[in-house]
Amino acid sequence: MKLGSPFRPCLLSAFLISIFLGSAPATPAQERGELRIATSYKLMTLDPQYANLNENTSLLSHIYERLVYQDENLELKPGLATSWRPLSDTQWEFKLRDKVRFHDGSAFDADDVVYTIERIRDFLKPPSGGFRSYVSGITSVSAPDPLTVLIETDGAVPNLPLFFSSIFVMNRPAKGFETTEDLNAGHPPNGTGPYRFESWSSGESLKLARNDDYWGGKPAWSKVTFRVIENPAARVAALSTGEVDVADAIPARDVASLKERGASVASVGAARVNFVQFDVARDTLPGVTDKSGEPIANPFKNPLVRRALTLATDRGILVDKILAGYGTAAAQVFPNGLPGTSAKLLPEAPNYDEAKMLLAKAGFPDGFNLVLAGPAGRYPGDAESLQAVAQSWARIGVNAQPAAAPFSVFNTKRAAGDYGVWYGGTSGEAVDIILHSLLASPDPERGTGALNFGKYRNEAFDAMLARAESIAVGPERNAALAQATELVMADQPIIPLYHFHHIVGYGSRIGSYVLHPRGWTTAMQTLPAME
Repeated sequence: MKLGSPFRPCLLSAFLISIFLGSAPATPAQERGELRIATSYKLMTLDPQYANLNENTSLLSHIYERLVYQDENLELKPGLATSWRPLSDTQWEFKLRDKVRFHDGSAFDADDVVYTIERIRDFLKPPSGGFRSYVSGITSVSAPDPLTVLIETDGAVPNLPLFFSSIFVMNRPAKGFETTEDLNAGHPPNGTGPYRFESWSSGESLKLARNDDYWGGKPAWSKVTFRVIENPAARVAALSTGEVDVADAIPARDVASLKERGASVASVGAARVNFVQFDVARDTLPGVTDKSGEPIANPFKNPLVRRALTLATDRGILVDKILAGYGTAAAQVFPNGLPGTSAKLLPEAPNYDEAKMLLAKAGFPDGFNLVLAGPAGRYPGDAESLQAVAQSWARIGVNAQPAAAPFSVFNTKRAAGDYGVWYGGTSGEAVDIILHSLLASPDPERGTGALNFGKYRNEAFDAMLARAESIAVGPERNAALAQATELVMADQPIIPLYHFHHIVGYGSRIGSYVLHPRGWTTAMQTLPAME
């Protein structure tokens, strides 16, 4: 394993970029019938604005589109908006694509964008907040003409275009707002995307038909069927027997056998991080004791202890053995090379001698005991990673008892404070989204620290992150985010472990599959084999 290997995204041709913006236009030789995809993604709702979950984003992107799109390098590209610009610190102008139609034949225009923002901001009340955080700073939205949208905000929002790369645009109905219940009950989803809705059976399948009038060109596949197969072995079997053409979320351990059976495999580093997180706020912690089993003061408040455990973590075993090479050792929240990452932060090889010295200096020459919690079956290699980290820490006298549980159980207990240290994972549209939620000081008014369950606080980092977020998307913002990341990672509030790779397998009917670091599974990424 190359601990310092940077993430090197592929440079796609203009043709392949068009895949991500909508759909690769079909040529007569390429055009095919039904595309069958086995997916781990279980579509939760037909409401594209209700739940901010990757499974919904991935599947509903066939039907609905965004104003702005993130390409395979996470750079912003035109979608339904052809351009955007700030008119002042609190006003943005978006110019829209002309001659776009919804699936029912109605024309797309600025009024649909106004409706989309108002529906999310003023009408929907999903349990998790859905997409509301993306539009909560918008005070007004107007349509001075059919192809122009003006947006007023209550302060500077320099990354507003990035927020819109996560929001699907809906068609304004004749009156009122469409409810989630109506959409789930049979109101046909009406988007502008390359495929039209045909049918949905919750937890089982989603069927789509080609939108021959799609503005981005005629899609390659006449029909697309997604079969929900949650068991990884069953997805692999369906691909091996030819029941499906594509299968996502392939376990790394099955890659070799799939190739032996004639399937092809594509992979890419995920725009996400899996990590160990410490509770640094409470005075004592559940499951953390001395060697005799007596409670001790919270050792994770001491940065020397956090540093020692970082040095005692062997990421090589995690990546090479558990992920079978389909992962990248981590030193920050996104793989090196993506916007906002620091080229200075590289994963370190373990140094057990130095780790022992730091523990002794912190007052723990004999180490201590702890329970290391985490989910089982949520992420590739999660339960095995707990075991491997525990074995590494044992070499410096820290006896970690792995405690893996189903994600729903783990998530509930973590939120309740039942753990002192745990393994977790997160993803987001950009580096600052993760920094904002995972490492910024918890502040409900500012909306920071939603995933900062360890209650870590660093005023200097908060100030640097706020400054970076005040800069428009581009090189200056990326540099400021990299500097903020360097500062916070030096304090070790988390131990970044790895960025696992998204792995997709495909059969002989598929010429190539273009992966995206956000982990989407779509027909638009699937190119037919040439005859």
